[in-house]
Amino acid sequence: MEAKLWNDKREREMYENFAELYAIIKATEKLEKAYVRDIVPSSEYETECQKLIAHFKTLVSSLKDTVPSIERFADTYKMDCPAAINRLVTSGVPATVEHRAAAAASSTTSASIVAECVQNFITAMDSLKLNMVAVDQVYPLLSDLSASLNKLSILPPDFEGKTKMKEWLLRLSKMGASDELTEQQARQLHFDLESSYNSFMGALPSAGT
Repeated sequence: MEAKLWNDKREREMYENFAELYAIIKATEKLEKAYVRDIVPSSEYETECQKLIAHFKTLVSSLKDTVPSIERFADTYKMDCPAAINRLVTSGVPATVEHRAAAAASSTTSASIVAECVQNFITAMDSLKLNMVAVDQVYPLLSDLSASLNKLSILPPDFEGKTKMKEWLLRLSKMGASDELTEQQARQLHFDLESSYNSFMGALPSAGT
């Protein structure tokens, strides 16, 4: 004897929607695992994933009263599909789209830090040319430059600019705020800044910037 899961047309439609939701979650889980294992090409993965996400969003919007929580739905029907839940509920976009967005953000961040470093180099060198040689004038400029260089991950820890700025900051920290650099010290600092700036600009192409 066939057991009926529903008593009327409305209940039947609800269970059919549940079955479709179950199928979408399972299919997404399999697709995610295939992508991670490099079984499916990125282009095919992205196309299929976008379809599943679109179907999922459409279905969920019609089930918002009967399925308020996808996580609870998955738990109720003993679905062990963490990758699918992450992709459909948390992320909402294919992994390939996420990676492109992250790369673009990283590139933008690096570009802004590079610009910051260049500005700090030029400001420090220009200040010395204007005879701003008091410790309380020079120290903040070198501190800002050092901080910006340390933020740029493409530069190695022993990068010339980093080590020289660190040495100068240590030297200046032992002097009084109103003390001034001698002409020889100012010339040496300007030389170190110019040398570090040239090394910095030379390092950028090799880092792919």
